[in-house]
Amino acid sequence: MSRDRSTNPDADTFSFVAAEHAVLDFWAKQDVFQKSLAQTRDQDPYIFYDGPPFATGLPHHGHLVGSILKDAVPRYFTMKGRYVQRRFGWDCHGLPIEHEIDKSLGLSSAEAVEKMGIKGYNDACRGIIQRYTDEWRKTITRIGRWVDFDNDYKTMEPWYMESVWWVVKQLWEKELIYRGEKVVPFSTALGTVLSNFEAGSNYQEAQDPAVTVLFKLTDQDVYIAAWTTTPWTLPSNLALCVGSDIEYTKVYDEALQATIIIASKRLAAYEGKKQLKVVSTFLGAELVGQRYDPLFPYFEDLTSEGAFQVLADDYVTTDSGTGIVHQAPAFGEDDFRVLKAAGITALVCPIDMAGCFTEAVSDFAGLHVKDADKPIMRHLKASGQLYLQEVIQHSYPFCPRSDTPIIYRTIDSWYVKVAQIKEQLVAANQNIRWVPEHIQNGRMGNWLAGAMDWAISRNRYWGTPLPIWINDASGAAKCIGSIEELKALTGVEVADLHREFVDDLTFTLPGEDGTYRRISEVLDCWFESGAMPYAQLHYPFENKELFEKGFPAEFIAEGLDQTRGWFYTLIVLGYALFETNPFKNVIVNGIVMAEDGKKMSKRLRNYTPPDALMEDYGADALRLYLINSGLVKAEEQRFKDAGVKEMTRRALLPWLNAYRFLKTYTEIDHWMPGAVTEPSPNIMDQWLLSRLQTLKANIAEEMEAYRLYNVVPALFDFIEELTNWYIRLNRARFWDDAMTADKAHAFNTLHTAVYEFTVCMAPFAPFLSETLYQALPSIDSAPESVHLCPYPVPQTERVKPTLEEAVSRMQHVILLGRQKRNQDRVKTKYPTRLLRILHQDESLLSEIARLESYISAELNVKTISYDTNEADYIELFARPNSPVLGKRLGNRFKHFKQLIDQLDSQSILKLQETNRLDLDGESFGLDDILVFREAKDGTNAVSNRYISIDLDTHLDPELIEEGLAREVVSRIQKSRKDDGLNVADRINLQVWGNDAILSAIANHRDYILRETLCQSLSVAEAPIEAGFDLPVDDLAFGLLLSKFEDSTRPR
Repeated sequence: MSRDRSTNPDADTFSFVAAEHAVLDFWAKQDVFQKSLAQTRDQDPYIFYDGPPFATGLPHHGHLVGSILKDAVPRYFTMKGRYVQRRFGWDCHGLPIEHEIDKSLGLSSAEAVEKMGIKGYNDACRGIIQRYTDEWRKTITRIGRWVDFDNDYKTMEPWYMESVWWVVKQLWEKELIYRGEKVVPFSTALGTVLSNFEAGSNYQEAQDPAVTVLFKLTDQDVYIAAWTTTPWTLPSNLALCVGSDIEYTKVYDEALQATIIIASKRLAAYEGKKQLKVVSTFLGAELVGQRYDPLFPYFEDLTSEGAFQVLADDYVTTDSGTGIVHQAPAFGEDDFRVLKAAGITALVCPIDMAGCFTEAVSDFAGLHVKDADKPIMRHLKASGQLYLQEVIQHSYPFCPRSDTPIIYRTIDSWYVKVAQIKEQLVAANQNIRWVPEHIQNGRMGNWLAGAMDWAISRNRYWGTPLPIWINDASGAAKCIGSIEELKALTGVEVADLHREFVDDLTFTLPGEDGTYRRISEVLDCWFESGAMPYAQLHYPFENKELFEKGFPAEFIAEGLDQTRGWFYTLIVLGYALFETNPFKNVIVNGIVMAEDGKKMSKRLRNYTPPDALMEDYGADALRLYLINSGLVKAEEQRFKDAGVKEMTRRALLPWLNAYRFLKTYTEIDHWMPGAVTEPSPNIMDQWLLSRLQTLKANIAEEMEAYRLYNVVPALFDFIEELTNWYIRLNRARFWDDAMTADKAHAFNTLHTAVYEFTVCMAPFAPFLSETLYQALPSIDSAPESVHLCPYPVPQTERVKPTLEEAVSRMQHVILLGRQKRNQDRVKTKYPTRLLRILHQDESLLSEIARLESYISAELNVKTISYDTNEADYIELFARPNSPVLGKRLGNRFKHFKQLIDQLDSQSILKLQETNRLDLDGESFGLDDILVFREAKDGTNAVSNRYISIDLDTHLDPELIEEGLAREVVSRIQKSRKDDGLNVADRINLQVWGNDAILSAIANHRDYILRETLCQSLSVAEAPIEAGFDLPVDDLAFGLLLSKFEDSTRPR
């Protein structure tokens, strides 16, 4: 790798960004990704599915979350010895591509096909697929993701499409595919059916008319009032629906001089706007079967088929409107169901594929349905049948591609029978590990439990043709599952399966009249992506053994929105084909929002593009920010650039500084790993190596469970312990001139920790891991790259749980000591006489006592004692967490509050140790009961839930003088650094100043010499002009230092 100063981690000019580019060059030149595959090729395969992005846009922050997860997990399992192939995929068919072409041509797809032909139109679609691939490759590579772009898969490839045909054929043979007419979500802008999960993906706030319309009962001077927010459906009205058990009221409108029927509970909504007089009340059942006059004359002949009568159904409510629902069965799922249940066959759908009225509705022919609302309302007003006109603000589904309102309409489509296997799908879902867990029985489970049949056909052009041929004489249908089968039937061998190649192919069968011709529809592109486990391998035509060895897949990862998209289609097809769940583990990431809480928008410029962000802070920082956020727990996250920058401060810089500390001293002492074999007797060495084993064990456990949100925080905690505790408390061990046994153990311990931590971080921060791995002292047999190393495994014999707990309590002791000093305003530079450490566990105190020298140095105390009688110093008391328990206990809260208020110290200690306390048949934890600690009168105690201390901060003259000596050391050390001296350089020193300062120097001379590496110390009678005045607590003090030259000292 390059040793340019900006890429050299030893240099002050080191740049994380420049180093990352050097690593990318190293990986590419040395072909490290392919080497990682080569060395695991004979190991157990680890299959993961990469959900293909649409090839119509650039990668954004949401894509990067998924890409980082899809990189970190495969890197980890590769280092664990699994063979992890990684192929990039592209979703090339469907509305996103067609919509791009339609916009560029300024034509609808139907107009474009009429002008260009299907071949010309599909060629245009094919031509834009590669438009963004270079940008995707650049960004995905820059984020550090290893994935095979050269051996990618595209859903438009004939071999991929052939496998999709095979999937259709399997479902056909299982009788899971049928043709039917149903009410489905429909995009009029695109002229196509949408799946239920597409229709539910883009709700927006919209304003629509809300009208109450009067329907006159036949042969009666009475009107039924019905309410709708879709006036455009009124010309297609064929029935009215009431609730049999709902009470209705016949009222007289004095202004209109007409009798009207409205649900009794809805009268209040009209009484303020109309002058109404109650005539009578009755149940809806009395209205059933009554006939009314059609609003419009267009379909009045359907009266003979049962249209224009009152029906009843339980779906009618009195939550809004009039409690009477107008029925247009071609445009409402419930309407369609209600008329069918009543045995009424009448059905009209007088709109075309663009959502415009046909000539059947002559007054509004050619108008788009949404544009027809106002003309229809004017027509009804003129006829006296528009009773009330209002506007409603509501959430309404929009087409996710064209961003235009969706309508629901009947259309002839091909369906997969999902509803009949939904119980099995729910059961299969129980065998999948969902991260986070609540998705399994929540969002995903609920969607599966309510699954409806899936409309898989689309009236489009650019897609995989639905491989169904129908006999033009008998209507018999045949499904074709391969190119070979198509050739056998038609005599034509095709090189491509798109419509322009197969639409005109026909065949006949012996003994049958008529010719088989292909239907015109193509497959829903979600069907293609759901078939990717099979199609990416061209299964079953190729790679049969590879597929069967790796199915179900170990892992997938995508965004929360895919619970109703890709996750759903994978599960449906996986179960339908093989009666199993198609993947074992899934990480669901949340949705990334801009910092202002809005959707990221190029137009609003409310986010920094990913590539620019990585050039500012580096990819490692971005990776750590994203996988350490709520996003990996399926939570929505506001993206903040400052959060990426914070990762550098919190993780990358401390890690780099730990490496630099180690590297500095290994170069001074020419130390190399491998010199020490026996265990270190030093307690902090033992602790750090134990913590390292615990870290590795925790990583293994959490990664096996795919809980990355627990892995990265544990890595961050270790960085904190390595730098702020181990290195800070042990740096003096590296200062000895000679290579003592203790110093060798310190080197070995620190090198082991930094090296193994660097390898542990490789899947998560691959760039800095590589940079530091290459720069660390290593043995000759070390792998070429950190990513070719085996992942570190815990050495259980080195784990010391009691010691880890003792050091954790020592850390709390030190933090409490600092807290007490701050309370009493006594700086750490001044030593104190006595610190008592208080805990009821004598064995734990004994273990803490082994750390006494570190506590003494950190808190600057003369003497430390240990006491198990914590109750002599600390008063424990408890109070209920009122917001939590008030809600949980209701009127029993007062009783339990009294019990909690009266808890004694032993009960509180039991609660703290076990996180459980039973009171009067009710269990409580630390979230339910708040524990408070107060120092008893006459003590100097402070406490937290882990440990207590008593620290006397009273200062006498001797202690004050010792504190001054520490301040002198601090001034000298700062001067050393300002003069650019190395940590191992010895110095000569001249000092002057106040008598109190000089007395402190004289009485603590040996301490000052040792701490500052001072070889000669003299007192000047007056300030030296070349020196510096550095007063201590308003006391005069100055110094002049120079580097000590000793030609005899070994270098």
